[in-house]
Amino acid sequence: MKMEFEELLFRAKADDKQAVEQIIEMYRPLVIKNALVNGVFDEDLYQELMVEVVKCIQYFEKLE
Repeated sequence: MKMEFEELLFRAKADDKQAVEQIIEMYRPLVIKNALVNGVFDEDLYQELMVEVVKCIQYFEKLE
């Protein structure tokens, strides 16, 4: 599983749109959970968190 995720990250980092979408879908439940403020869904916060997910893809580097 780790190798599959690592490959997915490398594909996403290389601008593979499908890989980016897969990662976004993978983390959507966690992002939704963290976009709740006092039990209310905050759309702006959700969007900002998704932007951070995409940024993290670009910052990823393989660990030896």
